[in-house]
Amino acid sequence: MPNKTIKSLSQLPKSQSTAKERSQTRKIFGTDGVRGVANIEPVTAETALKLGRAAAHVITQLGNNQQPGHRAKIVIGKDTRLSGYMLENALASGIMSLGVDVILIGPLPTPGVAYITRSLRADAGIVLSASHNPYEDNGIKFFRHDGYKLDDEIERRIEGLVFSGEIESIRPTASKIGQAKRIDDALGRYVEFAKRSFPRGATLEGMRIVVDCANGASYKSTPCILRELGANAVVVHDTPNGRNINKDCGSTYPQEIQRVMKETGAQVGITHDGDADRALLCDENGEIVDGDEIMAIAAIDFLKNKRLVKETLVATVMSNFGLDEAIKDAGGQVVRTQVGDRYVIAEMMKNELNLGGEQSGHMIFGDYTTTGDGIVSALQILRIMMETGKPLSELKKCLSKYPQAQRNLMVRQKIPVKELRGVSALVAETEKELAGHGRVLLRYSGTEPKIRLLIEGRDAERINAQADKIAELIQSQIGAE
Repeated sequence: MPNKTIKSLSQLPKSQSTAKERSQTRKIFGTDGVRGVANIEPVTAETALKLGRAAAHVITQLGNNQQPGHRAKIVIGKDTRLSGYMLENALASGIMSLGVDVILIGPLPTPGVAYITRSLRADAGIVLSASHNPYEDNGIKFFRHDGYKLDDEIERRIEGLVFSGEIESIRPTASKIGQAKRIDDALGRYVEFAKRSFPRGATLEGMRIVVDCANGASYKSTPCILRELGANAVVVHDTPNGRNINKDCGSTYPQEIQRVMKETGAQVGITHDGDADRALLCDENGEIVDGDEIMAIAAIDFLKNKRLVKETLVATVMSNFGLDEAIKDAGGQVVRTQVGDRYVIAEMMKNELNLGGEQSGHMIFGDYTTTGDGIVSALQILRIMMETGKPLSELKKCLSKYPQAQRNLMVRQKIPVKELRGVSALVAETEKELAGHGRVLLRYSGTEPKIRLLIEGRDAERINAQADKIAELIQSQIGAE
């Protein structure tokens, strides 16, 4: 994987970690940056400006570039949400007010922003996106200079400065104020980067591929990449208007890619989320191929070609137990983390592994990328299809899934599960019934007002009945109106 070194907060001068900050209890960062309804705290222009100032201060103090005369710069990219304009300007103003330059690259997939940050040797990158959420939402997430997401401790440092007022007196003037510029070749740079993950000299000629861009950040990049590699790309939902991102399309609405696949008779379909850091696939029969199946196909191919480092795949606790069995049968093993691609990446970096992902379609091919990248993931599966001559429906048979029952419930508040009347007892009863041949996972979403329930077992009818009982009990206590 690319260079992973970065100074941690503990390496900053002691004077920069104040008692005021350490006592700060307010929190705006979630599991994937700052996220919420745009123009409602914390996703407001006012807080974005403060975040820009705080991030600029912390990132310059980290001092990743020690070259004489170096002027710090931060890349800002976004998806296609209406509120992106507001937040972009606020962030840029805050950053420049601390004497740091801003490079604006406009709409680009999240992994594209990470790549451009590295490519331009910037000190950090920022993405304005709420990923798969509706257009009313937006988010702010940060990348380090090397394209990896910021460490938790650095996020906490930024968060503390937002509230503490500690840097209010830092006001560069005259020529020390930062400046902003837009670059026009970010899209072209990212297209060439993604194409390099496909074998040199290989082509997708003769392959018809449907692409659902979710009216999001991939609306130019993915069609361009596929067509330049020779594919006949049938593109849908590539006309963003600021309000239609993820609306009845994309990876959160897979019925759409299934519909178009059946109409066009294409060999494979690719459906992104709003910021294109994930992708689900659709086989030639119109069946969805999820992240677990993508991981299984890729990991087994890597094992056969002795490319899977330490014969280990990283997945989260949400991945199907069948994945462990498939990888074990192929001579490898699965290591699991908590939910969130940042935890998958952390495990990969810790043990120098090169493949991991989530059932939702976040895939990290560490030989090529530093974060989830939907088109790079799709290209790896397309490569395997071309090399083996097998259709996607045949390749996905390498994974035999346990039945799963999932419920995602909107909640009005996130009361600790153990405090919900009768829920823990019902979960324990369900686990006892599964008798070691399944599991129950119950957790709150880190990015949405939801609680997520997953039950996995051999009897689909039984686990669905248990899921309904648990969901009804939760709904009666904290369900949203």
